[in-house]
Amino acid sequence: MGYVVQLYRNAYKGISPASWWLSLVMLINRAGTMVVPFMTLYLTQKRHYSISHSGAVVACFGLGAISGGFLGGKLTDKFGFYYVQVAALLCGGVMFIVLGQLENFPLLCCFTYVLAVLNESFRPANSTAIAQYSTTENRSRCFSLNRLAINLGWSVGSAIGGFVALHNYELLFWIDGISNIAAALLLTLVLAPSKNAATPAFSKKVEKKTDVGSPYRDKVYLVFIANVTLFSYAFYQLFSTVPVYFKIKLNLTSDVIGSIMSMNGLIIALIEMALVYHLETKRKNMMFMFAGALCMAAAFVSLNVLPGTASKAIFAILVVTAAEMIAIPFMNTFMVSRTNDENRGQYSGLYTIGWSIAQVIGPSTGTLIADHLGFDVLWWVVGVLCVFCGLGIQLLQKMVANEQKFA
Repeated sequence: MGYVVQLYRNAYKGISPASWWLSLVMLINRAGTMVVPFMTLYLTQKRHYSISHSGAVVACFGLGAISGGFLGGKLTDKFGFYYVQVAALLCGGVMFIVLGQLENFPLLCCFTYVLAVLNESFRPANSTAIAQYSTTENRSRCFSLNRLAINLGWSVGSAIGGFVALHNYELLFWIDGISNIAAALLLTLVLAPSKNAATPAFSKKVEKKTDVGSPYRDKVYLVFIANVTLFSYAFYQLFSTVPVYFKIKLNLTSDVIGSIMSMNGLIIALIEMALVYHLETKRKNMMFMFAGALCMAAAFVSLNVLPGTASKAIFAILVVTAAEMIAIPFMNTFMVSRTNDENRGQYSGLYTIGWSIAQVIGPSTGTLIADHLGFDVLWWVVGVLCVFCGLGIQLLQKMVANEQKFA
């Protein structure tokens, strides 16, 4: 028992105050995230659009997310992560409120795209900030702390959002907008360059750099992004096709599905920081990414080969959660390891784009495969893609070794 207490104490030890503040900002922001999970319901139930029209609006959000990753990375390197985060939160907050007032379909599509650009431009800046406030020794834990805040906030937001949606869909947009603005205000109060020494002020010296290194010319990093996209394609099935499979094929009730799905965020909140603390001392990022890819493959294949209903669902969620905790923090660490102070935003932006692409094509192609070929085929496809991801990580490891050899 004493060892466990010490393990958890050490897991949270040594993290800078700025990192804690940044995670609190993320917690407030994600606790107010209610629009995205209920967007399809809002469009079909409140605005009475067809499912296909609703899908078009969601697709606009996905395209905006990809654009936001690119734009946010560029702006972060030009103006600094602090200013991009504040601008993205403030403008995104206002845009959420405006979006809730729109009824015209073309306007909904356009404003949803702009909202997603603003929303996702926050991510590269936020990743750059985490790297700035962390050290090489605790970087993986700082990214995990941020994930902890996201998961807690998302859980709170989804729970409250479900209750709010029963009474007033438009209120979701107001809460989301106000939480964005509140997060921006907290950011300015505690992490502005004038109030926190760990936040660098914008310097025009950055503009004078001519060759800072581009992620789009970094072959090793491009291979890494391809693997991240494969991994995240499987990850996004967790929030799209998996609950439908649990309902239709395993005949689980909605409350049971909700309880099983909630295990993911709960386990991450309880275990990930201690697990990452234990693993990060071993300095084997590639091995953990590889293990995470294989765990993800095993989780989806298990849906085809294991017997049972609820027990099979629980097993799959547990293994997916293990895959997340093992792989994602070390993916973030590898991403930062390829950067310098002048190009970190663009590298973070391309990382965001990889996840955003998977967020667009994962649910859409997953539901298409399940609808036309069946869930069994879908789980085999996802499992094979995860195996390819594992093989890609092995290739990546060899490329990095050769790079270091000839450096």
